Amino acid sequence: METTREVKAVFSISGWDEQPYAETDGVKLAKARYTKSYRGDLEGASVTESLMVYCTEGSATFVELERFEGRVLGRSGSFVIHSEGEYRAGFADSRGHIVPGTGTGELRTLTGETPYRAGHAPEHPVVFRLAFT
Repeated sequence: METTREVKAVFSISGWDEQPYAETDGVKLAKARYTKSYRGDLEGASVTESLMVYCTEGSATFVELERFEGRVLGRSGSFVIHSEGEYRAGFADSRGHIVPGTGTGELRTLTGETPYRAGHAPEHPVVFRLAFT
């Protein structure tokens, strides 16, 4: 078993497609599909499916599944991250973990988690805590 280590990257978001599917008294449910590009210790791209609830005071809560494909510390493959979080005051705070059994290729045994904060900047730093088991 390898020790958990910090893996640093920067991501940018593109291709945001959001569709509302229910709204009552100012509370809106929506789903979004978007892509991210990563560079750094993670190199690659991902596709994310997100479900969101927008509250009347302007905050939002979300859950997401993100499929990453690329390289982590020089090892290639893919994996899925399950995240949940909140959007308040211009920032999304998220907590995510790699879903066990979703790794492929050289990332088959990858485990870990990633909290991050993203605002409206073009790029966002992220630190994963990962291990190969």
